[in-house]
Amino acid sequence: MKRHFPLLLRIFVAIILIQTLRFKFAAHPDSVFIFESLGMEPIGRIATGIIELIAGVLLIIRKTAWAGALLSIGVLAGAIIAHLTVLGVEINNDAGLLFYTGVISFTMSCVIFYLHRKDIPLLKFFNQ
Repeated sequence: MKRHFPLLLRIFVAIILIQTLRFKFAAHPDSVFIFESLGMEPIGRIATGIIELIAGVLLIIRKTAWAGALLSIGVLAGAIIAHLTVLGVEINNDAGLLFYTGVISFTMSCVIFYLHRKDIPLLKFFNQ
């Protein structure tokens, strides 16, 4: 199980990132509301979706998992900050589901980044 734990984490975060794409790319009313509240509609919504797609794909590939984790950390940190400063924890009566999913995904991305830190090419160069 210890050997499969990083893979399960990567798959879980990738699924969360990728399943939200349909809301962003299809202009779901909740997604539009969020990005309008942030003053980033539609460019911010679409750009965030593209970054999340890239992060999700990078997370699945073992050698690039560190990069996918780093991208998702950045996107999710932005989402958490937006929730805490502008949007609020609860959006459209979701009981905070979107916020808490972001916090959990952020935490898992930090763990993934730590577990795959030895795969970072620049660090390999300096450790020779």
